[in-house]
Amino acid sequence: MTDLQEWRNRNLSYYQDIEELYQFFVQPQSEVLEIGSGTGYLLESVKPKYGLGIDTNSQVIENSQKRFPELEFWVEKAELFQSNKEFDYILLANTVSYLENIQKALVNVKKACKTSTKIILTFHNPGWEFVLKLATFLKQRMQIETLNWLSYEDITNLLNLEGLEVIGKGKRMLVPRRIPLLYGLFNKYLAPLPIINNLCLTEYIIARVQPNLAEGKKNIQNFTCSVIVPARNEAGNIESCVTRMPQLGKHTEIIFIEGHSQDNTWEEIQRVQAKYGEQWDIKIDQQKGKGKGDAVRQGFAMATGDILIILDSDLTVLPEDLIYFFDAIASGRCEFANGCRLVYPVNSEAMPWLNRMANRFFAWLLSYLLNVKIKDSLCGTKVLSRENYLRIAANRSYFGEFDPFGDFDLLFGAAKLGLKIQDIPVRYVPRSYGSSNIQHFKEGLVLLKMCLYAAQKIKFR
Repeated sequence: MTDLQEWRNRNLSYYQDIEELYQFFVQPQSEVLEIGSGTGYLLESVKPKYGLGIDTNSQVIENSQKRFPELEFWVEKAELFQSNKEFDYILLANTVSYLENIQKALVNVKKACKTSTKIILTFHNPGWEFVLKLATFLKQRMQIETLNWLSYEDITNLLNLEGLEVIGKGKRMLVPRRIPLLYGLFNKYLAPLPIINNLCLTEYIIARVQPNLAEGKKNIQNFTCSVIVPARNEAGNIESCVTRMPQLGKHTEIIFIEGHSQDNTWEEIQRVQAKYGEQWDIKIDQQKGKGKGDAVRQGFAMATGDILIILDSDLTVLPEDLIYFFDAIASGRCEFANGCRLVYPVNSEAMPWLNRMANRFFAWLLSYLLNVKIKDSLCGTKVLSRENYLRIAANRSYFGEFDPFGDFDLLFGAAKLGLKIQDIPVRYVPRSYGSSNIQHFKEGLVLLKMCLYAAQKIKFR
């Protein structure tokens, strides 16, 4: 038994918690590199399609290879590592604390990245330095001669210097040893709470390569786009959805999904398709199921564009503003664009005071649950790449079919994949036709129920 194996057995709860963190963010059957792979348990736990672990200890690498023959392990320093392969995820579990030259190692990390690669780092909260040194003195923790005690700001700065940007962060674990009753109470229920969370031992960062501006400009010109328009009792707005639509990228298709309307919305969609079919690529269909979320997923299934956009057919969000969403995603500046109606002045007719307060509450709650700052969680305009939508859909089993609206399903899925989520300001105006399909009190209760569900699946796992 190696020293590392012995210390893992002695502090198994801590190592298993680290593994659970990485399992949450790393999608199975991905190509994964772990720098500082140690015993190999973490790399194996994320179930990669191809997994490569590097470590400086040849004996540890030999044991890891025997233990997990389906994975690959190299004896290599992070500062000298060179690979001609690009990975979906790169893991550094407390590795930055041991590196001799962090910047040189990050140069090599960046070379192993694709534009979509997520780099996930864990490190100790510097506030725990005295406690951990005491644990080492009492022989409850492995002896380490030198250690980098880095703050979140230190690591963020080092990442930025090498062209990498932080897109997510968090803290977890108050009690690293499995003490009966206290372990679950402190780590599951108390550790995620505001203020108390600052005291946690483990800090984590999700980072990615900063987008290439020149490549982003090309993508804005060359990417195609699908605009999905769910429509129920919106006959008077259908034509404007087309006539006010900007050209987005190389090609824009508009997909209307009619949802069991009581007016002549379906007939109007057919008329508009016939009238503008030579100018626009318009696809139409009638909804098979119920609810906006179902209509959005049906539209996404029909879409062929590189970028997928949801536009509510009430046109309270201006179609002209969709260009800002498209550019943000196509350029790579963000990976999930969330419409925000609370930057520009909002007419009280468009959003009454009570609705605005409820919106701010749910935005705060979601920001807390997802560890991402969101100012407006209820805007119907959401935009992401088709590639990332397919990844969210493939990973949907984690949350299940819980969202009748479709907005939260996408937000939760994006957060679990570690996508960079960013608010895009929109101008919000009163509707010019029809009345809202929203039942505010009833749907507010549904939203609250979904948030509580998310709390169990994300924050208080």
